[in-house]
Amino acid sequence: MELPDLEEETSSRFGAPSVDVKKEFKAKLEGILSRCNLTYITGGIISDGSAAPSRSLAELIKDRDIPSINAEFHRALANVNSEPREAVSAACNILESIFKTYIADENLDVPQKQDLQNVWKVVRADLGFDPAALEDDDLKKILSGVLSVVDGIGAFRTHASSAHGQGRKIYNLKPRHARLALHSAHTVALFILETWDERKGKA
Repeated sequence: MELPDLEEETSSRFGAPSVDVKKEFKAKLEGILSRCNLTYITGGIISDGSAAPSRSLAELIKDRDIPSINAEFHRALANVNSEPREAVSAACNILESIFKTYIADENLDVPQKQDLQNVWKVVRADLGFDPAALEDDDLKKILSGVLSVVDGIGAFRTHASSAHGQGRKIYNLKPRHARLALHSAHTVALFILETWDERKGKA
């Protein structure tokens, strides 16, 4: 997959397959990977678009009986390269599913409007996610960032995902944008679930 600059010279000298043949084979491999929603990363890595937060989240949710979260998790990863708008929609839905599950399991008051922002307000209030309540300035900044990420993902789904129709302005959404939304959502989801588990452990 990684053709050295000097390969053309050495291949012809020692009777190895020509660079053109190798380039053609490389293109075929990349095509097959793309059809399977995979990408090649320099260093011999085949990726499905997931990163450390995604792998950690996968471990955390695999033993939970929450079909909606599992479905959105797999939908996001399956579409991040081929259908980035679908992946953005699924990334937002993961958070929404977790928040609604939290509200139901903790017997909290269900907000009248059950969109991402309103269910998130209920969850963050119950978990005590208030930057003003923290003494550490660095943690305040991180938690404030988490609040902004959820707002941003919700807005991104509204404006750029497949969940809504497009107006005159059409987003040129690329896989890297979808990965940013996806990894951000997974990081927040992981933090929510770990905080929830810790609370239940103390109880």
